[in-house]
Amino acid sequence: MDYNKLTLEEIKNGYRSDKEINAFVCNYCGKAFQEGQVFSIDGNFYVPELAAAKHIEAEHEGNVKQLLFSDTKYNTLTDNQKELLWLFYLNAADGEIAKRLGITASTVRRQKFTFREKAKQAKLYLAVFERVFEDKPKNEESIIPIHNNAAYYDDRYVITEKEKSHILETAFESFDPLILRVFSAKEKKKVVILSKITEQFQTGRTYTEKEVNQVLKPIFDDYALIRRYLIMYGFMDRAKDGSSYWVND
Repeated sequence: MDYNKLTLEEIKNGYRSDKEINAFVCNYCGKAFQEGQVFSIDGNFYVPELAAAKHIEAEHEGNVKQLLFSDTKYNTLTDNQKELLWLFYLNAADGEIAKRLGITASTVRRQKFTFREKAKQAKLYLAVFERVFEDKPKNEESIIPIHNNAAYYDDRYVITEKEKSHILETAFESFDPLILRVFSAKEKKKVVILSKITEQFQTGRTYTEKEVNQVLKPIFDDYALIRRYLIMYGFMDRAKDGSSYWVND
């Protein structure tokens, strides 16, 4: 899930409204619930938005669980914090939580207070950040967003819009069709190149290795190298046995 592309409400819901296809779309698997249709789930009928919410509960164990235990660099909660928050969500009594975790009830209450204060801090930071950066139009000095499943978190991702444009212009021979002239050894250039190539794949779709190769072959002769780096840098993921590949949101 790419948090950069979602509003706070869409992250909280687990699904988003996609105006281009006129549907509500699951953030986790990309399943779309088309506007104007009615969906049957467990013998009941739901409008698209409610069907998307029901889908999150049935297929992804609920959005709260997905958010709490998501494997992303943005989830900096400790295992103990995750367990506490999950128990709070389940409305477990303070005494029950204390007994389960081997702590005192007063410690549980203190943790509730701490979580609430951190939320206040986060709201203020988000408001300041949006006013300083996001309420202004992008320019050539703007930093491009980091994709959500980036395998690294360092200076290779500090790339301006100007740098991105220059890298694309020099690395690719053509954009339609997409043809890569050279796969650079420089890390920043790799990030930009791989990001552009990832656009050739559909989010929410599962590919076989053969299908991945069919997409990559026209782009660059050493398609196996590109496939390997797409996985290495977190733009794509694959099953352990290599039977399926997919784009990371």
